[in-house]
Amino acid sequence: MHSLQIRPPAVAGLFYPDDPDVLSGEITALLDEEAVPPAPTLRQPKALIAPHAGYIYSGPIAASAYRRLKPYAETIRRVVLFGPCHRVAVRGLAVPRARAFATPLGTISLDEAALATALELPQVIAHDAAHAEEHSLEVHLPFLQSVLEDFTLAPFAVGFATPDEVAEVMERLWGGPETLIVVSSDLSHYRGYLEAQRLDGRTAEEIKRLHLLTDHEQACGATPINGLIEVAQRRGLKPELLDLRNSGDTAGDKSRVVGYASFAFYAPEAGHA
Repeated sequence: MHSLQIRPPAVAGLFYPDDPDVLSGEITALLDEEAVPPAPTLRQPKALIAPHAGYIYSGPIAASAYRRLKPYAETIRRVVLFGPCHRVAVRGLAVPRARAFATPLGTISLDEAALATALELPQVIAHDAAHAEEHSLEVHLPFLQSVLEDFTLAPFAVGFATPDEVAEVMERLWGGPETLIVVSSDLSHYRGYLEAQRLDGRTAEEIKRLHLLTDHEQACGATPINGLIEVAQRRGLKPELLDLRNSGDTAGDKSRVVGYASFAFYAPEAGHA
């Protein structure tokens, strides 16, 4: 049985608009909205952490990360994307057999050479089902399509894995300024507003200090975050917190909220990734 050559969008119309014009307009509005003015930086982020809920909830927080890529739209040619598995249990990291991922904004070619290189590692498997309905990767794609000029994608659905196993994949595909690493994660889930603020504030401090997270209550993407933290420790990357809010701040009820943060990670010297 042959796998699909193009993975179609699974959550268009649910997490984000399925009409291309509406979607494009919504992302443009999110990228243009500036809740927290960014500190002036001329540095290209090597890695981002951004949330993956419906755009009405986490879109503004994700946009604060993707906005940082605008000056580097022509430099970044490959995005290596890591998100947690929500629907299918996987041991290790799963890559798809598809050749492209589609969204309402068009198709993105997968970097088949990068995925083949990753598949040489024992913790990486080809597993279409892990990607078929996974939203943690998909919701980032329209943002990337809107900000970058022309890029390929290497997507990893992260299941039961160690930070070392994730870090090894990141290191193998690290590349130079042409390669961007993106980690998809929300923070605490279904706490009261003030409790979430306290918990998420503590989690954000841990990430800023490059301390490994201790559990998935802090962040559903704790495993890929910890992989990035390990690489950041080794390579001297500096994290910057860009935005920290929750669904009670954006569009939700304050009694049960989900936390969101976005970070940019910078290489230690300008122009060196």
